[in-house]
Amino acid sequence: MSERLAFVRACLDRRQRIVAICEQFGISEKTGHKILHRFRTEGDAGLADRSHAPHAQPHRMTPAVADQITDLRKRYPLYGPVKLRDWLVQHEPDTLWPAASSIGALLQREGLIRTRRRRPPAGMQALGPRGRTPATAPNVVWTVDFKGEFRLQHGPYCYPLTVLDLATHYSLACRALPTTAVAPTRAAFVRLFREYGLPDVVRSDNGVPFAQANALGRLGALGFWWVRLGIRPEHITPARPAENGAHERFHKTLKAAATQPASSSLAAQQRRFDAFRHEYNTERPHASLPGHLPPAQCYHPAPRPYPSRPPTLVYPTAHEVRLVDACGVIKWRNSAFFLSSNLSGAYVGLTHTPADLVTVAYGALALGELDPHHLRFIPHVRWVG
Repeated sequence: MSERLAFVRACLDRRQRIVAICEQFGISEKTGHKILHRFRTEGDAGLADRSHAPHAQPHRMTPAVADQITDLRKRYPLYGPVKLRDWLVQHEPDTLWPAASSIGALLQREGLIRTRRRRPPAGMQALGPRGRTPATAPNVVWTVDFKGEFRLQHGPYCYPLTVLDLATHYSLACRALPTTAVAPTRAAFVRLFREYGLPDVVRSDNGVPFAQANALGRLGALGFWWVRLGIRPEHITPARPAENGAHERFHKTLKAAATQPASSSLAAQQRRFDAFRHEYNTERPHASLPGHLPPAQCYHPAPRPYPSRPPTLVYPTAHEVRLVDACGVIKWRNSAFFLSSNLSGAYVGLTHTPADLVTVAYGALALGELDPHHLRFIPHVRWVG
């Protein structure tokens, strides 16, 4: 503004022609006459900077589009700008929808979204769990966990059992259980296996009933049942919930959508979980899927059906078969070896190794080796296929 004022004073001094003054200030003659005209009509205020925004914005969000976006946000208050745009694109692909940033600005103006303080960067983190089975297709890896328990309005606690397909993020189950005991958890998995078939791997944390801290391979009765069905149990590293990060993120969404406030009974809470599962699987776009599609459009049941009878483990003829007694002990060469009480009543196969040891296996799961020289069992749990 000071440069424009100096230009005007030089022009009013009339000692030079306006063309020479414009050359001195590095502007065109047309611009010089425009500055003089604004000064004569508006005074010093005419020399201030003006907005360069266009008078008309052809791509400006129309009131009808804005109303549709705000109505959808009120219908799904937990959807952010990106997810709202994905939903609109998938349901009305012929409409030219604004960018997610424009939708976010609209929601902020309407008071439908609040700005959160960003956390400082936490430094380098692992990209994924090391040594874990990659979820390359549906039903390769299922993840399971109990979301933190909460008290219902009428007193009892609810323990939500949640199961996800890791490749498609499809919510396979969200059951409101009264306890984390093995029996109701196994019954829930029986229903799941009958409906969706058998996965290759079930990944869990190290809490009950999926793991048993001091047991062989941290496997409890539920884990050995999965092994008998040909399913590989997979535990994350203790105290590392980030290795099951997708499942933990699902719990955050579940908590916000279906647990606050808590329902009056388990039945009422289960109805809320069912409604949430339907919306999550069929309506809610997922950012990690192609085209941000809902999980139901990417998931399909497993090709392996759940057997009508518990499968019998058959070992090759080269194996020696031993029965695990009620105390979890097997007998071999007049010696007793403790394996696990969770294997009581099961048959294990014994086979000799080149290292003069005897490998003990339960189905496709090697449990460890018997040392015939020192008469001891060396635990070494691993999947042998």
